[in-house]
Amino acid sequence: MTAPSAPSAPSRIAVVTGASSGIGAATARQLAAAGYRVVLTARRKDRIEALAEEINAAGHQATAYALDVTDRTAVDEFATAFKTIGVLVNNAGGALGADPVATGDPADWRQMYETNVIGTLNITQALLPALTASGDGTVVVLSSTAGHGTYEGGGGYVAAKHAEHVLAETLRLEIVGTPVRVIEVAPGMVKTDEFALTRFGGDTEKAAKVYEGVAEPLTADDVADTITWAITRPSHVNIDLLIVRPRAQASNTKVHREL
Repeated sequence: MTAPSAPSAPSRIAVVTGASSGIGAATARQLAAAGYRVVLTARRKDRIEALAEEINAAGHQATAYALDVTDRTAVDEFATAFKTIGVLVNNAGGALGADPVATGDPADWRQMYETNVIGTLNITQALLPALTASGDGTVVVLSSTAGHGTYEGGGGYVAAKHAEHVLAETLRLEIVGTPVRVIEVAPGMVKTDEFALTRFGGDTEKAAKVYEGVAEPLTADDVADTITWAITRPSHVNIDLLIVRPRAQASNTKVHREL
C-alpha cells in the first residue's frame, strides 16, 4: 500500500468550498491533519470562523473566508489572494425538493444548477492558474451517485450532478499534460445534519425517512477520508472517479432497510 504523500511547499494550501458543515467541514479537518493549510469558504461566516479556530487550536493551520461561489465577482476577488495553491475541493452544493419533473419548482432547479454546477465552474476557473502554478495541483469535484444514475423525484438534483460529473470529466480531458489532477468523488447515501433537512425545507419527518431503517449510512467523516486518501496519492496517480456507498445501498433505488 502506498503511503500518503506529504504536500510539497508550493502545494500546501487547500481550498475547501462549502466548509461550514458536513462533508466540507470534515474534509477540512482531515486535510489540515494531513499537513495542508486549509482555506475554509462558505456563506456562513460564523461557522467557518469557528471551524478555523478549532483546527488552529489542534495545532494545524486554517483560515476562514466568507464566500458565495455563485457570485463570480466575489470569487475572482478571492482568487487574487493566491499565487499558488495545491488543492481545490469543490464541495459546495446541495439538493432542494423531491418533486417529480411534472410539478418540480423551476426556481429550485435553477438554484441547484447555480450552486452545484456554476459555483464549481466559477471557483475552478478562478483558481486553475494558481493550481497550475504550484506544479502539483489537484481539483476535487464532489459529485454524487445522482450524477451517475437517475431516480424518481430527483430530476433537478440528478440533472445538476450529471452536469457536475461532465464538468469534471471534460476538464480532465482538456488539461491533460498540465500538472493538475482532476478527481471526482461520488458519494451515495450520507447522513449529515443538514443535507436531507435542507432538501425538504426543514421538515424533520421527511428528512428522517431518507435514512429510516438504514443501519449504517455513510458519515461525513467517511467521505472526507475518501477525499483525503485520493488527494494524498502520489502526484502521478489520478483517481478519476471514486463512487462510495454504504454497504446497505446497492444503487440509488435499492437500499436495505431493517424495518
